[in-house]
Amino acid sequence: MRRTLSLSAVIVTALLLQTTVFADIRLLGARPELMYLITIVFAVLEGPSSGAIAGFSGGMAQDFFLNQPKGITALVLTLLGYAVGMLRQYIVSPSPALPVFLVAGGTFAGVLFYGLVAFLLGQLDTGLLYLLRVSFLSAVYNAILTPLLYPVLRRVAEGSRTRKVIRW
Repeated sequence: MRRTLSLSAVIVTALLLQTTVFADIRLLGARPELMYLITIVFAVLEGPSSGAIAGFSGGMAQDFFLNQPKGITALVLTLLGYAVGMLRQYIVSPSPALPVFLVAGGTFAGVLFYGLVAFLLGQLDTGLLYLLRVSFLSAVYNAILTPLLYPVLRRVAEGSRTRKVIRW
């Protein structure tokens, strides 16, 4: 119950920030993608199942809240969260810069995959070069935001874990 409430609070907060504060911060048509950042961070911290759950929940919330075609963002973020969570097992010695690179690479790949799925469904009306530029700039934005948000999201994830009770 605690995990569901904390994930819901993080998703709602991120959606509010993305639609108010970060909606006006655009550079060459790109903006930070907070749902991608949250999904990747939860996948790195908790594994593939938590990454997929965070991705699906955040994606559906973003689709309904921002009046986008329903399910595309949820599909992309679910697959992204699962894939990054599966990469977690290959991390031998984590460094402080690792989440930044994972968020940047995951955001770049996720936005490109979103564009591919939207193109296949007839929802994309931009060119490939524009999509590559937006993917790159969104990845840079998320990489800049990661050192600020990663400690907060790590604390939320650690605080929502169930505690083992040992009885004598």
